[in-house]
Amino acid sequence: MVLNGRDSTSPGIDRRGPAGGADSPRYKWIALSNTTLGMLLATINSSIVLISLPAIFNGVHLNPLEPGNVSYLLWMLMGYMLVTAVLVVTLGRLGDMYGRVRIYNAGFAIFTVTSIVLSLDPLDGGGGALWLIGWRVLQAVGGSMLMANAAAIVTDVFPARQRGTALGINIVAGIAGSFIGLVLGGLLSEWNWRSVFWVNVPIGLLGTIWAYRSLHDTGVRVRARIDWWGNLTFAVGLTALLAGITYGIQPYGGHTMGWTNPWVLTGLIGGAAVLVLFCVIESRVAEPMFPLKLFRIAAFASGNAASLLGSIARGGLQFMLIIWLQGIWLPLHGYNYEQTPLWAGIYLLPLTIGFLAAGPLAGALSDRYGARLFAAGGLVVMAASFAGLLLIPSDFNYWVFAALVFLNGLGGGLFAAPNTALVMSSVPARLRGAASGMRATFQNAGMVLSIGVFFSLMVAGLAGSLPGTLDAGLTAQGVPAAAAHTVAELPPVGTLFAAFLGYNPIEQLLGPQVLGALPAVNAETLTGREFFPHLIAGPFHHGLGVVFWLAIVMALVGAAASLFAPKTRPSGPGEDLVTREPGGAPTGGRST
Repeated sequence: MVLNGRDSTSPGIDRRGPAGGADSPRYKWIALSNTTLGMLLATINSSIVLISLPAIFNGVHLNPLEPGNVSYLLWMLMGYMLVTAVLVVTLGRLGDMYGRVRIYNAGFAIFTVTSIVLSLDPLDGGGGALWLIGWRVLQAVGGSMLMANAAAIVTDVFPARQRGTALGINIVAGIAGSFIGLVLGGLLSEWNWRSVFWVNVPIGLLGTIWAYRSLHDTGVRVRARIDWWGNLTFAVGLTALLAGITYGIQPYGGHTMGWTNPWVLTGLIGGAAVLVLFCVIESRVAEPMFPLKLFRIAAFASGNAASLLGSIARGGLQFMLIIWLQGIWLPLHGYNYEQTPLWAGIYLLPLTIGFLAAGPLAGALSDRYGARLFAAGGLVVMAASFAGLLLIPSDFNYWVFAALVFLNGLGGGLFAAPNTALVMSSVPARLRGAASGMRATFQNAGMVLSIGVFFSLMVAGLAGSLPGTLDAGLTAQGVPAAAAHTVAELPPVGTLFAAFLGYNPIEQLLGPQVLGALPAVNAETLTGREFFPHLIAGPFHHGLGVVFWLAIVMALVGAAASLFAPKTRPSGPGEDLVTREPGGAPTGGRST
């Protein structure tokens, strides 16, 4: 019997004769190599802009610290991640229906074209920022196509005995891309801010041509109708919820944050209500885009819960470490503010090295010894590194800091590949595209949530101690009490963004009139490298304690969820993996 041009008795094989075709022994390595490149490209771009924001805003002549420009900053920061969180499930499901390779290849092409357009931004000011935000959103559509289908393509072509290793390489490349982007963005933005987008073009062209020439669909293609209502309610609900969290960080009506803003409350409550409606729709339609029945598989449910919690903890760490380095530690150690993005990326290299060292090894070992202990152990190691970071001072010894962030990267690497293998191997083969998209949604949504959660906690921590510290520090340097009080009463989020972007805001906040009336030595002290970092170090470390304690709790709960996943019986590339509960009853079946 033939289904969509394939021999349905061999659902994992697309019969092609030439060497390098889908039945060639070399094909699985070709598929792994290309999808790894695609994942790397997509995830590097989630962080390369993050570290390059000061250079980008300078390039389009926009001051991101002016109150009216904070929205540009937030959307440049979060727009890409929000779009990928919303679209990956839909695009994974479309991969199940129309071919995973077809959607994946289109993603490579879109990503490459939008990179060219981004680098050609012809506008200045707010228009230049809107150009970048709009095209970044479209670039995220291409990135979502890559992320939604890469793991499913790898799962299709590798037998179970090698699947953990293959997914380890693929997923480690993906998550490591978010770390590599920090270093690469720092280096490129020192040269030219447009090079942050140029760098994608040759890699994207190579990957696109290679993908179209070499990749073939080998998975089970499912005849189905598009779940329009499910897609619409999921996109609206998740976008509203994540946008509400994004704008909740901004000040509103005299409050340090915007959680009382009617638009924020509408986004949060309305988004949650639409997502509830989405769940009702998905439970009733015959062919849902988000197959809720997959959550009946314990390994799938617990693996995704662990992935979400680990992603929130890891995302929060990344942002807090950048603020710590750029706003406090690097200026205290003699680095000019304009140099801090580059050096923050360099000093975070141990994090990347730890992740790259552990990831592929954990994937290979989990093939032999099972994924649960490696996934759980990785999150426990991450929790231990958070605890260590809590104990060091703001002006730390770098080698102690390097050892702790290396340990955190090591824990992330131990977790990533086994967790992905656990999730992807637990689902029916015909739903691997949807499962891959759902896994990526939890991971990407966790990154967006981490910004809202950790920035909010940090601002709440700063709100209690920063105003008094600023007031006392400024008046001690001769600043008039009225001017010092005005600066101290400004929302802490401005100070936090200044530290995040590597700015010294004191000169801008006081203005030339106040500074000009002060003795030269005092004015020089206020605008020097060390005054602002010394001033915020104490309040920042207080807020950091709240943030890292939450990260510890999330990592440990994620570890417990990983241990809850039952053992699985491996299957071949075209088969479903059967998950057996302790009583021995299978929860999955073979695809038809």
